[in-house]
Amino acid sequence: METMVKVELTDNAIEVLKRRYLKKDEEGKIIETPEELFRRVAIAIAQIDAMYGKSEKEVNKTKEEFYELMTTLKFLPNSPTLMNAGTPLGQLSACFVLPVEDSMEGIFDAVKYAAIIHKSGGGTGFSFSRLRPKGDVVGSTKGISSGPVSFMSVFDSATEAVKQGGRRRGANMGLLRVDHPDILEFIKCKDDLTKFTNFNISVGLTEEFMRAVINDEEYDLINPRTGKAVKRLKAKEVFDLIVHQAWKNGEPGIVFLDRINAANPTPLLGEIEATNPCGEQPLLPYESCNLGSINLAKMVRGDSVDWELLRSTVWKAVHFLDNVIDANKYPLTIIEKNTKANRKIGLGVMGWADMLVQLRIPYNSKEALSLAEELMKFILQEGRLASQELAKERGTFPNYEKSIYYGKMPLRNATITTIAPTGTLSIIAGCSSGIEPLFAICFARNVMDGTRLVEVNPYFRKEMEKLGLWSDALAEKIAETGSIQEIKEIPEEIKKIFVTAHEISPSEHVRMQAAFQQYVDNAVSKTVNLPNHATEDDVREVYLLAYRLGCKGVTVYRDGSRQGQVIQKTKTEAQSTPLTLKPRKRPEVLKGVTRLMKTGCGNLYVTINQDHEGKPFEVFTNIGKAGGCAASQAEAIGRLISLALRSGIEPEEIVKQLKGISCHAPVWSGNGKITSCSDAIAKAIEAEIRESYHSKTGDSKASDGSPTQKLQNSKLTVQSSDDEAAHYGACPECGSALSYEEGCVICHSCGFTRCS
Repeated sequence: METMVKVELTDNAIEVLKRRYLKKDEEGKIIETPEELFRRVAIAIAQIDAMYGKSEKEVNKTKEEFYELMTTLKFLPNSPTLMNAGTPLGQLSACFVLPVEDSMEGIFDAVKYAAIIHKSGGGTGFSFSRLRPKGDVVGSTKGISSGPVSFMSVFDSATEAVKQGGRRRGANMGLLRVDHPDILEFIKCKDDLTKFTNFNISVGLTEEFMRAVINDEEYDLINPRTGKAVKRLKAKEVFDLIVHQAWKNGEPGIVFLDRINAANPTPLLGEIEATNPCGEQPLLPYESCNLGSINLAKMVRGDSVDWELLRSTVWKAVHFLDNVIDANKYPLTIIEKNTKANRKIGLGVMGWADMLVQLRIPYNSKEALSLAEELMKFILQEGRLASQELAKERGTFPNYEKSIYYGKMPLRNATITTIAPTGTLSIIAGCSSGIEPLFAICFARNVMDGTRLVEVNPYFRKEMEKLGLWSDALAEKIAETGSIQEIKEIPEEIKKIFVTAHEISPSEHVRMQAAFQQYVDNAVSKTVNLPNHATEDDVREVYLLAYRLGCKGVTVYRDGSRQGQVIQKTKTEAQSTPLTLKPRKRPEVLKGVTRLMKTGCGNLYVTINQDHEGKPFEVFTNIGKAGGCAASQAEAIGRLISLALRSGIEPEEIVKQLKGISCHAPVWSGNGKITSCSDAIAKAIEAEIRESYHSKTGDSKASDGSPTQKLQNSKLTVQSSDDEAAHYGACPECGSALSYEEGCVICHSCGFTRCS
């Protein structure tokens, strides 16, 4: 008989489940509980055992094991499995790689297949390295090729259009080999952050290139169409350009291609050219992988690791993930064929920082590095033993004879371990993300409009209560920065244990990634966080250290490097306004309306008051926390608009100046997108002009060719969705702070993420 247990979830976890995971009816009403979600997933995945000859009793036992695994939050599968298992969609994988062949047919086949995958909830990786370079001849037409970067924009636009039903946004990884002739253009292609917003980009570095960097030598650029060298560049200069761009805005990342292929479990099937969107899952063309993470916060008993509980959890998780391969409804037949032929799974971890805190081990210590190696070695060894046991019952993966394991160890799965981003999963589990340090000890989050709560690390609160030092005032004080290092009343021993990402040196970040990578079949998703004052030399040292220590790739993010992008305006004709112009005096009482506009920086409230003639007289704005950058800029725009309106400038002229200004965080509306806070304010004024005109004339349409006429069918309250992401400022859904972790943007308040 099935039992239904009550899952212990934080308020934050419940909110994330409601927003993204729980089933809804056609009207958007939630029709399942968290417990029912886990039961739905457990049944769908466990019933695969029947395919392999298990009895009904044995299948029911597996259902209960999987249910217990998830409801105790010891293990969670990747988001598509939680969302789609046991539903008609049934697409359960997060990671896909598609080939991009050097032909128009091949390119647009990849675009089509990517759209199908995004619609089903997956993310896609592409290598554009096979495409001939810009300016190269096109044999069939004798025309000129536009090159890989040009075609990337087609993929980006297609991703923009799909939307993924609002639950998971489309995400892509674009990769180009460092020896491609268009590499310099590719490295700089995200210099303007309003372009390629649906792509992470990485440069595929070769061993030859890295040797040339270290020895300060030149290297060849190879035309992929002919296989011939067409130019030589100084490796160090190319490397320095990568470093500069990464320092500037966090991209491109780097992937060590030869190192990835040295660990390719099936080299006879081909070379690995690309990874999934966050870089931790290298895959062959038309291959997918399903991921899951063990919650290490639950693997501690007293003051030590509970190795037996961890062993049991690993075995059950491997069984679970292998079953997912068969339960999956694949978006393409060729992906199903290739995935089932290699049966790759990616078992990873989350809650690493929480485990260290419980064990009272500082994240930035040799003891932490040593435990990381011991822990991941244990997980890999036990995972392989579990896979061998499955191979005895079900057979090895079909391509086993073409693998590096052939004749050595019979495995059910070509790969076992991956450390993936755990973003929303870690929020559901109530633990720290992946192997990242703590994001903050306390942070403020917005719950509904205008309501602010302080989220506190439970382990820290427990420590403070034991010492008699806890208070709500202390939490508010910590929430200002997220750090406890400058708070005098907190003991030094506590400060050493509760360190946050920016209090850990770049080299310590890299060493932690490398410690885990030693025992990970695939790769490790982790971000090396740098302070805003970090130099390009700091980034260069991170990259070189990652190479020396055996990482398969690395991502850096310098704090604030994407928040201050310059908005450029075009010049306008000088106005003939007299220099003696003075604003009208404000009456004591004015009436108006307040409009809610969704922007990439959060909810923007625009109040437009009218004069006694019914024309806009002044504008007030409210966004985010008082004193914040977005709030101050919006207030300044409002004051200047008010000054202009009171000075007799026509509101249509103000709209003309502000409308269409772009920033790095656009948000889609029903009929277009809000491109910036300035654009949102302009559109709010525009709506007021329209409605004022309609109320005066009693007409539903304007006929004078004015902005009113153009806006008659506009939808003024725009909706943000998972398809747009703010670049590390305020969350577009709840207005809380965004952080950059595990190669992706994540909101710890509501679970918003810009990655699949």
